Amino acid sequence: MSADSTTADADATREARGLPLVAVLLTLTVVSGLIDAVSYLGLGHVFTANMTGNVVVLGFAAAGAPGFSVPHTLTSLGSFVAGAAAGGRIAVHLGKGSRRTWARLTLAAEALLLGGSSVVASAAPDATATIYILIAVTAFAMGLRNATVRRLGVPDLTTTVLTMTLTGLAADSRAGGGPGTHSPRRTASVVAMLAGAALGAWLVLHHGLGIPLLVTALVVGALAVTASGRE
Repeated sequence: MSADSTTADADATREARGLPLVAVLLTLTVVSGLIDAVSYLGLGHVFTANMTGNVVVLGFAAAGAPGFSVPHTLTSLGSFVAGAAAGGRIAVHLGKGSRRTWARLTLAAEALLLGGSSVVASAAPDATATIYILIAVTAFAMGLRNATVRRLGVPDLTTTVLTMTLTGLAADSRAGGGPGTHSPRRTASVVAMLAGAALGAWLVLHHGLGIPLLVTALVVGALAVTASGRE
């Protein structure tokens, strides 16, 4: 066996160590539900993970609907786009190397951002600036993650958007004229988002914003040290 072959085998073994990306992305989908529960229920009816909903919310706010804020929504959209741009830059530099290293570094950055958000929410819950800081930081983190997930290209797992997932489930069913094949990933993604939103809502309603943000930081931090590069 050549030295090059031995090195390739060692790299493949190292890349496969840890939690498969499918499990990682499903867990991140739970986190997305938590984040949107925090932002929508605790930060003035704005989304920081789901930008499709945010564009609609911006329309509501622009029309003067009560309970919605144009500045809050624009802050979220702008921060998300900035995070996605940063994620794209990171992908250019790391995307051709180890998937495991790339995923872990991005997850570590997300965990740090969410952990910082938890500290701010706990230390100054009533400060005017806190809402804008939490919106900006969590939206940036979600943009960074979404750019990474997009480049990783794991089928049926976007971690934040379920519209096409639900469309695929319905269109590919026998009722939709499809082959009737089952998609465990799609179904699991929907369940994960629902579970995260329910848990996040309960935590926000009973414990404020700091605790659910801390939970997200700890979960993503755990993923940052356990994710592998395999699906």
